Amino acid sequence: MISVQLIHTTNPYYQLERQLRNQILLRPIGIADHAWEMHDEKAWHFVAIENDTVIGCVVLVPLDEEQTKTQLMQMAVETNQQGKGIGKLLVIQLLSFCKSHKINEVVCHARATAVPFYLNLGFKIYDTPFMEVGMQHYHMRIILKN
Repeated sequence: MISVQLIHTTNPYYQLERQLRNQILLRPIGIADHAWEMHDEKAWHFVAIENDTVIGCVVLVPLDEEQTKTQLMQMAVETNQQGKGIGKLLVIQLLSFCKSHKINEVVCHARATAVPFYLNLGFKIYDTPFMEVGMQHYHMRIILKN
């Protein structure tokens, strides 16, 4: 059974989350391990766990002092678990957390291949496409009614 947990960097699952992010997101495009951890201490971390193993994760970073605007970052799911709804489960839990914490807006930089995933969850494209880490990305956001 898969469960989604909200963790902090002091939780033992955080180290497994870091490994997953390196393996799925950074190494395939030639970015050094741990290169995208600059916001980890202030962020909320959601992990999907099955049999005591982190099989998916997403990071939510506050963008303002009031913590009403956030950025979804570093979404990763184990390769052999992709396409099974784990990413959707993570984002639904993240959005539920946002609503209960009066967070009004979640933005993300979506890789072109991930745009349909986010559109299906209610995100909208805004602004023009841009290059990030050598790939085309789209500015996306969802406005939440609290």
